[in-house]
Amino acid sequence: MVLGLRRQKLGIRDDQVTSAANLTLRQSIYPVFLVTILFFLWGFAYGLLDVLNKHFQEVLHVTRAQSSGLQGAYFGAYFLGPLTYSGWVLRRYGYKVTFILGLCIYGVGALMFWPAGVNRSFGGFCGAMFIVGSGLSTLETAANPFIAICGPPKYSEMRLNLAQAVQGTGSVVAPILASHVFFKSVGEAQLTSVQWVYLGIACFVFVLAVVFYFAPIPEITDADMANQVQDTTGSTETTSIWKERNLWFGVFSQFCYVGSQCAVAGFFINIVTEMKPGTSTAMGSNYLSIAQAIFAIGRFIAGGCMKFVKPRYVLLAFIGGCIAFAATAIEVKGDAGIAIMCLVLFFESCCFPTIFSLAIRGLGANTKRGSSFIVASICGGAVFPPMMGAVGDAKHSTRFAMVVPLAGFAASFAYPVYVNLFERERMDEFRNSEIGMQSNAKDVEINNDADSMRKGESAQVEKL
Repeated sequence: MVLGLRRQKLGIRDDQVTSAANLTLRQSIYPVFLVTILFFLWGFAYGLLDVLNKHFQEVLHVTRAQSSGLQGAYFGAYFLGPLTYSGWVLRRYGYKVTFILGLCIYGVGALMFWPAGVNRSFGGFCGAMFIVGSGLSTLETAANPFIAICGPPKYSEMRLNLAQAVQGTGSVVAPILASHVFFKSVGEAQLTSVQWVYLGIACFVFVLAVVFYFAPIPEITDADMANQVQDTTGSTETTSIWKERNLWFGVFSQFCYVGSQCAVAGFFINIVTEMKPGTSTAMGSNYLSIAQAIFAIGRFIAGGCMKFVKPRYVLLAFIGGCIAFAATAIEVKGDAGIAIMCLVLFFESCCFPTIFSLAIRGLGANTKRGSSFIVASICGGAVFPPMMGAVGDAKHSTRFAMVVPLAGFAASFAYPVYVNLFERERMDEFRNSEIGMQSNAKDVEINNDADSMRKGESAQVEKL
């Protein structure tokens, strides 16, 4: 395995068979670690998004419904990107090029916060956030399936949950930074601090794009995934992606779940300040940090549980917990209400990565396309927050508006019920797979040049 940084050719044919789908646990550690850094990036960006929602209500004097335009811009990009350019780039050029493209778009969006701040333009901030969301949706289009399939299939859900736990860590750091930077100053200084934070983010992601250009990233092709399905299930049939009921049910569930999660996080500060009168916005941001820390801990706990408990059972229990505590939060006030809101985030923790991993199980050659649809379903985050904001404005109560995410959690709950009733055989076949688990497995060369020459293949590597 090559661990150093050196220039590699970009692009790979998706009909080309490589050894990357058979990576052992040891061989997958380095590429998984490198890609996991990206999870921290969008966790940090998402954490700042939730804080900026309340921040702009105060500084730019917009309503709750208007401030949710940030979520609309950010998650609206998730609908367009995966179904158009980012999904196409992933299938045409592979994971590495998609990572670099996503980082560059993210960096451009972060730079756009500077002119938006200079002009005190909420519309400008929404436009910049749309570009940031475009970059992050491109990263997610590649990173989520990459983590899920890079390594033994047996640990797919566990691997993605642990990587997403790092994303949760980024969401913890962001509100803490905001409480000490955004809310410590007043007037123009508040927008200036936002500008400098995003300028620093832009510089970091551009440097990271250079690192990914030189880093050895295994390219797992559609042909590799088709072979993996055949080795696991013994089936050589290829089902049309439009007939994959498990995938489309997962897309629906992810849409409802992500919408609910974003609504809860986006109005978390509003809710806790209503639950406990006298709570400042800075203190509300600190409460959000605590809740996000509990969210990240929940992912580590859920990931550990999946070593012993089937992921489909874990998902059923956690979405059930979201429903129970979201319903309770509508009526309870004070410190007890804040604690219940933190428990909502705890049970949200493993839902996204587990739905994702279960929904792409057994897709074979359709894995990349299926992943694009699931990432596109994240656009639910553009739908539910405005609905919650509108209900909150109409009823003059953000706590009452929790009925919106409650309905979303209930709709999402149908998927784990379906999986446990009708897809358990498929899930358990991959759960019991021994691919990549043999200690004497043949070492796999990570770099693309070696892959392209495997078994004497003479296909030329296509360049970006």
